[in-house]
Amino acid sequence: MSNMINRVQRFIESEDGPTAVEYAVMVGLIVVAIVAVVGRLASSISATFSTVSSTLS
Repeated sequence: MSNMINRVQRFIESEDGPTAVEYAVMVGLIVVAIVAVVGRLASSISATFSTVSSTLS
């Protein structure tokens, strides 16, 4: 039983958990930024191809 209590105390005192959460939040924000940029680029590239296609036709 005391072994279990020691493990819980070490887990609470450890800073690995909060650090992992901080990294997960950063990765999430980066992914959101990438999705937003790719979405804008996709619509821009689509418009460019449409313009080129209509010009060539």
